[in-house]
Amino acid sequence: MDITILNFIQNHFHNEITDWIFPYITRMGDHGMIWVLAALCMIVSKKYRKNGILLLVILAVTHMIGEMTMKPLIARPRPFVTFPGHQLLIPAPEGYSFPSGHAASSFAAAFTLWKTNKNFGIPAFLLAFLIAFSRTFLFVHYPSDILCGAILGVLCSYILIKFSVFYEKKSKV
Repeated sequence: MDITILNFIQNHFHNEITDWIFPYITRMGDHGMIWVLAALCMIVSKKYRKNGILLLVILAVTHMIGEMTMKPLIARPRPFVTFPGHQLLIPAPEGYSFPSGHAASSFAAAFTLWKTNKNFGIPAFLLAFLIAFSRTFLFVHYPSDILCGAILGVLCSYILIKFSVFYEKKSKV
């Protein structure tokens, strides 16, 4: 199924516009920087400071689980390694494919922002989807890498938000 979807995207979605825009979209997700920037902007605001700090913690935990633990354990080669000869539109990323760090951080941040403020969450989910899709479009991740990365990010966010709420209630008692 992964190969079928990947080939469909490669055969039907490439054109001058998408080949130009998706490398920029993917760069927004490099190292989770767009989300770190969002968290820093939240920290500056007294109203969202706690949520900004929580977002940074969620991004760090998601990174540790996905990039530092799962990727080396699973060690799935990237599509361009398995299917050589495909011309990449970005420099070849190092490391393994599963799960997608871009998808994990993007969906962790989008879910956190959505829980913080629905108005933040809607555009964040749209950007998360575009960043995640860009990784398959650019032939550096399989669709299952994206899906599992998104699930990982949402789960990390959900659990840490629940823990944060529990801890906050406990500390007030």
